[in-house]
Amino acid sequence: MGSGVMVMPQVTRYLVLPFTRDHRGELLGLEPEEVPDAARANFRAFNMVGRARRVAKVVGTIAFSHSGDLAAGVLGDPVILARYGETPDDAVGIK
Repeated sequence: MGSGVMVMPQVTRYLVLPFTRDHRGELLGLEPEEVPDAARANFRAFNMVGRARRVAKVVGTIAFSHSGDLAAGVLGDPVILARYGETPDDAVGIK
């Protein structure tokens, strides 16, 4: 017999956050890109540095993951998988 408590599965998301420099030279985060797994996050982050993305040159990237219950909108703290190029030391929400 079940307890009547429904347990939602934990899901892990893998993302790559690219950075560029604005007109003042400050680092600026661009739109994160979701990828299927940790290996591809690392590969994508490495290959994205130095390339043009939309109208900005990517000067750095952070590949990270975070897990949680997407249905409930609850995600744990992000975990950095890799950093390449120029990235802020204090990337908001990424530890």
